[in-house]
Amino acid sequence: MPIPIYQVDAFTDKPFAGNPAAVCILAAPADEKWMQNVAREMNLSETAFIYRENEGFRLRWFTPAVEVDLCGHATLATAHILWETGRLDPGKQACFHTKSGLLKAKRNGSLIELDFPSKPEESADPLPGMAEALGTPFRYVCKNKFDYLVEVDSEEIVRNLKPDFSMLLQIQARGVIVTSKARKEPFDFVSRFFAPRVGVNEDPVTGSAHCFLGPYWAKRLEKKSFLAFQASQRGGEIRVRLEGDRVFLGGQAITILRGELDSD
Repeated sequence: MPIPIYQVDAFTDKPFAGNPAAVCILAAPADEKWMQNVAREMNLSETAFIYRENEGFRLRWFTPAVEVDLCGHATLATAHILWETGRLDPGKQACFHTKSGLLKAKRNGSLIELDFPSKPEESADPLPGMAEALGTPFRYVCKNKFDYLVEVDSEEIVRNLKPDFSMLLQIQARGVIVTSKARKEPFDFVSRFFAPRVGVNEDPVTGSAHCFLGPYWAKRLEKKSFLAFQASQRGGEIRVRLEGDRVFLGGQAITILRGELDSD
């Protein structure tokens, strides 16, 4: 039986911008090897797989190389598809059971707002070769459960980075976030995200990274609401709001492709 699959550009209201994700709608749990093969075939930074469970949905995310524990843009894309296709009433909140606990999504005006866990910084020493791998010195480094975060001196440095991905591959983490304060309004901070270890050299717009970036910049800018820009080639805007131990990520999405997978 054919399986519905969609491709969505997330954290953008324009086609061919933001971060593309595939969303695969399942009738029941699927074999992990099959899901990994589908993700490899789609060859996007993330493919989401979803089926109904406990008055909500079970949601899993795969890069072309591995399954990951948390992904923002593919969750936003999934919520968008559920509402757009009528699988969930647009007035209802989407509830996702995931490896990172219960995640929620709701409409907030023209935005979809994700309710995600905060992933604040832990102290970390710079790793040997990190500056060489990124091709720039940096002013501060820290980490959380998933990633390293490196702050550099300017937005221009963030935008012009040309990392050595073979060297970044040696860093024992999901990825490396590079960030700085934005040079001008309306943005508060900018970032890029590199994750060759999970099969994604550079992720265009990374919702889960902002679960780290939000609390990081809250301490330094003394505010709890931000407009962030991820300065990849595609680029994308994320509204970030902190409430206690939760981070709310707001963005838009647009469907690019609708199709079906053979079930074999």
